[in-house]
Amino acid sequence: MDLPLVVGTDGSPDALRAVDWAADEAARRGCRLRVLYASLWAGQEESACTPAGSRRARRASAAQAVAGVAEGRARSRHPEVAVTADVCDEDPVYALIDASRDAAAVIVGSRGHGLPGILLGSVSLTVAARARCPVFVVRRGAPATSDERWVVVGLAGPGTTTAAVDFAFAEAALRGWGVEVVHAWTRPRRESATVRTGDFGKTRLFHEQQATDWMDKALARPTALHPDVPVRRIAVECRPRPALLQAASHAELLVVGARRRRDPLVLQLGPVNHAMLHYAPCTVAVVPAEGRES
Repeated sequence: MDLPLVVGTDGSPDALRAVDWAADEAARRGCRLRVLYASLWAGQEESACTPAGSRRARRASAAQAVAGVAEGRARSRHPEVAVTADVCDEDPVYALIDASRDAAAVIVGSRGHGLPGILLGSVSLTVAARARCPVFVVRRGAPATSDERWVVVGLAGPGTTTAAVDFAFAEAALRGWGVEVVHAWTRPRRESATVRTGDFGKTRLFHEQQATDWMDKALARPTALHPDVPVRRIAVECRPRPALLQAASHAELLVVGARRRRDPLVLQLGPVNHAMLHYAPCTVAVVPAEGRES
């Protein structure tokens, strides 16, 4: 069975932008779109003097209205896409993570009806960290300055999974874009002493060659599967965060991999992914490194 895309909404401008983006993505993939509004906290500001039955009725009506607007927006944007809308009386984080078990991807806006001025809402961050499928955190981004469009993907160190790279190539192929693969590497600290021994250049060449060999290996499968996708390879001696932020400045989509941890008390996203979700100017896709969890 083909899995749908799931888009979370709360009626905010960022959420409606995510609905538009999700409708476009569903049209590209030829799949269903499920609009989900989790309304647990909606209407909590109502007076306690309001009868409970009246509060529940108002909340239900308001929730259906929010979901209905998003559903109608998606339908009008792409009439060919099968769109459904669901309302659940649940915390948005739990609702979206639960929905991710049976979704091709989850799409959320960068911020909802939360605190003004923050770069990324807590719902978006937590869903990106814990969802069982890829998560797109949608940002407006800067308008394209040329006809070339690029998906940037971060390639981690040798021997790590290439799920994010595979995902980036598939997304680029759907859109007719190119893929820019960024692999940032650094030399071990113990090699800093080679500056005094005169072997600094030799060790740098060794690590450069390692980085190139690993990139060739990681790209062998996706380039064979998508031979028409333009590819740019960047292997740079640098920390991952500045390298990826620099590349994201001219990207339409940034793809990063994330290793899901079983321990709920452990930080689910590393510092690099946190930085990308907070500061990358484009839409960010977070791809579980081990693929879909059972």
